[in-house]
Amino acid sequence: MSASIYENGLDRCEANHLPLTPLGFLDRVAQVHPNHLAIVHGQFKQTWAQTRERCYRFASSLAARGITRGDTVSIIAPNTPALLEAHFGVPLAGAVLNAINYRLDPEGVAFILRHSECKLLLVDREFASLAAEALTRLDSPPTVIDIEDYMAPSGPSVGETDYESLIDQGDPSYEGNKPNNEWEPIALNYTSGTTGDPKGVVASHRGTYLMSLLQMTNWAMPRKPVYLWTLPMFHANGWCFTWAITAAAGTHVCLRKVNAENVFAEIENYPIDHLCAAPIVLAGIASGAAGKKLSRPVRVLTAGSPPPVAVLKSVAEIGFDVDHVFGITEVSGTPVSCVWQDDWDTLPVPEQARKRARQGVRAVVFEDLIVADPATLLPVPRDGRTAGEIMMRGNTVMMGYLKNPKATQHAFEGGWFRTGDVAVVHEDGYVQITDRSKDVIISGGENISSVEVEDVLHTHPSVFLAAVVAQPDEKWGEVPCAFVELRPDARQSTAEEIVAFCRERLAHYKCPRRVVFSDLPKTATGKVQKFRLRELARSQDAIRHLGVDC
Repeated sequence: MSASIYENGLDRCEANHLPLTPLGFLDRVAQVHPNHLAIVHGQFKQTWAQTRERCYRFASSLAARGITRGDTVSIIAPNTPALLEAHFGVPLAGAVLNAINYRLDPEGVAFILRHSECKLLLVDREFASLAAEALTRLDSPPTVIDIEDYMAPSGPSVGETDYESLIDQGDPSYEGNKPNNEWEPIALNYTSGTTGDPKGVVASHRGTYLMSLLQMTNWAMPRKPVYLWTLPMFHANGWCFTWAITAAAGTHVCLRKVNAENVFAEIENYPIDHLCAAPIVLAGIASGAAGKKLSRPVRVLTAGSPPPVAVLKSVAEIGFDVDHVFGITEVSGTPVSCVWQDDWDTLPVPEQARKRARQGVRAVVFEDLIVADPATLLPVPRDGRTAGEIMMRGNTVMMGYLKNPKATQHAFEGGWFRTGDVAVVHEDGYVQITDRSKDVIISGGENISSVEVEDVLHTHPSVFLAAVVAQPDEKWGEVPCAFVELRPDARQSTAEEIVAFCRERLAHYKCPRRVVFSDLPKTATGKVQKFRLRELARSQDAIRHLGVDC
């Protein structure tokens, strides 16, 4: 077979091929919009020209301390300017950014520092004690730098110097140690631990670059958005909005503590037009709204556990324009969204909320998504009933799990990334999660979706948050056990009342056989730690200790 005319003289070279990386977004915005407001943090404000200079100074100082390509630099901080700057400064030094969940216990933090082989750790003073205790568990602790955020509560000093001194020592003319290959790692994000020990998810420059563009296009983000940081930046790098908002020449409004009062205050103080939040955060905003109505629309992306229809309805009534998306740390963000169709505008509000509760379809910049039988890889029919596993493949999928080739191989088995989420596909091709594979309850041979039961529980006026897991049963094998967190201002409810409420709305075999009233254990991103609830459900003594009304 003769050679194609396109096989000669059309080689890749420096002029037509450069490694994709989100680091270039910073250079571009500082050049085009140098005086535009980049960061707001309380009374603190900073332009893009100032932000770029600080990030390069930061990178220069890291390099001067011996931090080089492939080293891990960790940070423990809430949504502050320092954490945002670290998303550029650390990889500009060639290093890999590891933003740590500050709600972990000292053992969890120590595990991450040890497993990631951290060389340098930056710590906000609010979490200095947490870091200090974690460091005592390490044989070779990293260098520690204090972050003296002016809005932080007082705390001890644990570092050898502070962040601002590190910035001041840096060279603003430093050119950066940018990637030679777009497949180099840019970030290391540990899974949130809903199933036990976390795994280190390695994200590439290429993957985060493409996810940043995906977020801008899939959400149809306008030029110069004003984005409120209600989503933790440590969670999959804030779904890559750390870089996406920068690419859009937007303004990052940092929020150190996320609650309804602070969210409404920031929306009042600044022209916020975008934010992201887990369903539990939306529930908190709805419950703390106290009759408030927004004077202008604010667009919201929500993802995580499937959002209750009741919560979506409540926040929509306040004035939030909610888009439901689906993602996972292993794909660097949210490449699946419930794309709104024009003819849904005429549907009744409850039906619109049910439409919004679906995870939806893949974004333009994401290559493939199926719901399939995990054994045969055959896609399920579009009947809204037949369940399969959500599987993905695309250029934003992780490089793999750090130092865990067995888990990586398992996750990529069959040429797909296996999410572990169970879903159905509706006639229009929209995907809807019904459960995690490990959360399906099999009672007397019948499959029960914990999400379906939770959706009903969330419509009860006294219920703030509910989670349903399997409880062992001698007759049925396992039955649903509901853990319920009541609204602070709600009247007290009994287990009998909750069960009766469910029986009016569900087949009886799907209803909880036991109701436990308790604060639910959660990850920092608002996901309920069901593995802990399953442990409790297996222990009758533990359940009795929590207080059961049944």
